[in-house]
Amino acid sequence: MHELRFRWSPRTKLTIILLLLGFGVFLLYRFRAAITPFILAIILAYVLSPLANWFQQRLNLRRGFATLLTYLVLIILLISLPMVVIPPLTTQAAGLNLDLQLFLGKIESLLGGQYTIAGQKIDLEAITRRATGSIQAVIEPIFGETLLFAIEAISSLVWVVFILVISFYLVKDSQALRKWMEDVTPPAYREDFILLRSEINLIWSAFFRGQLMLALVVATIFTITGFIIGIPFALAMGMLAGLLEFLPSIGHGIWLVIASLLALFAGSTWIPIPKWAFMLMIVGLHLFYQQFDLNYLIPRIIGRRVHLPPLVVILGIVTGALLAGVLGVVLAAPTIASARVLGRYIYANLFDQDPFPAITTPPLPPPNPRWWRKKAVSYKDSQKE
Repeated sequence: MHELRFRWSPRTKLTIILLLLGFGVFLLYRFRAAITPFILAIILAYVLSPLANWFQQRLNLRRGFATLLTYLVLIILLISLPMVVIPPLTTQAAGLNLDLQLFLGKIESLLGGQYTIAGQKIDLEAITRRATGSIQAVIEPIFGETLLFAIEAISSLVWVVFILVISFYLVKDSQALRKWMEDVTPPAYREDFILLRSEINLIWSAFFRGQLMLALVVATIFTITGFIIGIPFALAMGMLAGLLEFLPSIGHGIWLVIASLLALFAGSTWIPIPKWAFMLMIVGLHLFYQQFDLNYLIPRIIGRRVHLPPLVVILGIVTGALLAGVLGVVLAAPTIASARVLGRYIYANLFDQDPFPAITTPPLPPPNPRWWRKKAVSYKDSQKE
């Protein structure tokens, strides 16, 4: 066995680490245009991995064939779904856009004057102008460079092919990549790495796969409820509710504001009640849904692993918007939850505490009733003999 003739000194190790960090920062800056599509490829691979695993186990296929079958299913869905959903959704979205513009014009005319309350003059126009400027300063980064890049990526076949190819190989070679990361981890920290990876993996799987399922469920619930009570543009509003589920803590509020404006200015499409009463009905139903969402849907579909205080989520969304635009908004919650796990691990090691206090030996699985029945039958047969 070959023995090392010398070992690097701490100063040499620190120098190498700093050089590697500097080289990594240079690569990120040099290829910054590919960061967003690469992240999108990782997200796509993360979402499709369970389906590839299912094909591999149920059909007894090799990993490459299972991955190919998964992407064939994805392509079929991408081709067939727009043909069914997009035509009516486009019509409703166009009408919704026109109505919202009329509503906003009415609101602007109401807020454009001066009012006297208790002898004090209130210039709502100036207040509205300042509030609009503040909101615009926050929203502009969200719909700035990242949205422009998203439009270019969709319209550019090169980026679409790049995302599909990278995600395909990430799904195909996921097991090999996982083993490689374990092998390059120093043996003394390998167990900690596996535990951290498992916990962070649960967070991101709960967010992406659970959030996608939750968005589909919420879109279905809101669409059906919208048609039942007569919300204008029920299909578009249902799809909007599903998309806004990716914005924790503030998505519900955005939808409620839009739905309340529609109810106040348009009313129900078939229920003969005053518009203000219809708005109160929507607010009441939405408050009921929030409790149903928090106490039933989220615990069963996503769980509590990404559960964060609303203030932390809102600050994270604003920070993510400033740093990475739309992608930063969507990934704010799981990123903060992962940082919480890493921060807890670092804090525990700094103060010589157990970094994984909640991890215990898993309980034994419950006995299989079929196994017990077989044992009982064999026991009876032995007694007869």
